[in-house]
Amino acid sequence: MSEPNAKLQTNQGGVLLVTGASRGIGAATALLAARSGWAVAVNYTANSLAADEVVRAIRAAGGAAIALQADVAVEAQVMAMFRSIDAELGPLTGLVNNAGVVDVSARLDEMGVARWRRMFDINVIGSMLCAREAVRRMSTRHGGIGGAIVNVSSAASRLGSPSQYLDYAAAKGAIDAFTLGLAKEVAAEGIRVNAVRPGLIDTEIHASGGLPDRVQDLQHLVPMQRGGSADEVAHAIVWLLSSGASYTTMSLLDVSGAR
Repeated sequence: MSEPNAKLQTNQGGVLLVTGASRGIGAATALLAARSGWAVAVNYTANSLAADEVVRAIRAAGGAAIALQADVAVEAQVMAMFRSIDAELGPLTGLVNNAGVVDVSARLDEMGVARWRRMFDINVIGSMLCAREAVRRMSTRHGGIGGAIVNVSSAASRLGSPSQYLDYAAAKGAIDAFTLGLAKEVAAEGIRVNAVRPGLIDTEIHASGGLPDRVQDLQHLVPMQRGGSADEVAHAIVWLLSSGASYTTMSLLDVSGAR
């Protein structure tokens, strides 16, 4: 961590928060964004060692990064995280809403309300909380200079994930709708809002849902006949954050091998 009240030196990419950045797509995005010139706030919920490793890798390559613990479903923790970014990195200009969870494979009639609340609290409300705080800082209406938000949705939002992750798919469908509405709401305030919808991506999230071999088991359903990598999704996210996507907003970008 930097000394109190001493902002870290940032690069021309701006200041970026990536939630859920200690592993998988989030970590890949943080590392690639740093190489593209962003100073990165690496958010994590519990795995401080993994988040610190991402920060070390960024700093070793000459970039600026800090690790910040916050459960995105808890408003007080989100508010504290954004205050830390303000103090240590400077004005936020990018947000990647990546933090998310799945649960064990199940049918709807096997699920309980507690599972659904957790699914929506983290995957939907957490993204909305972080986006709200980002808009308060980026929007020209609030004195900001603009910026970009990328929400990490899922191909599940259009496939439905029956008999496996129906509630996860529903939460990601909400993220799609949120992306479209927010993009229109802040388009005249210098903020672009887009989403990526990854398909079968080889990350640890499948093991957390009890299906560690899910990508291998289902890749035959993908027209490209393989699963994707976290790096492939990260490249799409970082492009959407960049000036190269300056006229792209309200887009739902599938990174799914044509599935």
